[in-house]
Amino acid sequence: MKYALVGYGKMGQQVAGILEDSGEHEVHRVLDVDASITEKSFTGSDVIIDFTVRDAFLSNLPAMLASKVPVVVGTTGWDADMPEVRKMVEKAGTSILYSANFSLGVNIFLRTVREAARMIAPFDDFDIAFSEQHHTAKVDFPSGTALKAAEMILEANARKKTIISQLSTWKKIGPEELQVAAIRLGSVFGQHSAFINSEFDDIVISHTARNRRGFAGGAVKAGEWLAEKHVSRPGFYTMDDFLDEVLG
Repeated sequence: MKYALVGYGKMGQQVAGILEDSGEHEVHRVLDVDASITEKSFTGSDVIIDFTVRDAFLSNLPAMLASKVPVVVGTTGWDADMPEVRKMVEKAGTSILYSANFSLGVNIFLRTVREAARMIAPFDDFDIAFSEQHHTAKVDFPSGTALKAAEMILEANARKKTIISQLSTWKKIGPEELQVAAIRLGSVFGQHSAFINSEFDDIVISHTARNRRGFAGGAVKAGEWLAEKHVSRPGFYTMDDFLDEVLG
């Protein structure tokens, strides 16, 4: 398949490397974050992969949707705009697959955290919190992956009602609050951990990214899946939809 890459930073370059090494796909077009993008920019492409920044993604979205080429989105920081983006995708009759993190390892980790949160839910003795570490150039805080994990924990554990990412100096954390801590440090690719604690136990579930190729490879696989899904059932998809189908 022919992939159009929107954004050619560190992640875009990794995706290009994966495609070049694949022997079956090709980089059809590269459009950097400050490129002038129109519907015709994607003529002849089979899939678009967007790794830019929030404002660039939202600005380029109408042109990408008008092209009718399915779009894999790894850009984060636009969760508040998601309902409107869903409406735009539906109106355009095309397809988007969004994930805050395309690493297959991370997504297996997230499902493990969700299951652990579900298993401790009946037992008041257990508490849970979450943390993440990323490089200092990362813009969103906490990371999209951490917020995704937090949402999954809230869905699985009714004792947790709200997410807090900053603690007040005048208020202790409540039992119904889920803390999500974020650290920005040097060149850390990405570290995520769920901490479960009781009077008698400490359980830690962690994922550490060794490099960016895992994220890029997952985005390419998601593109393969979305291109096929787009033909029969266009729509707004997430990594969960992809994994649910692959895992049966």
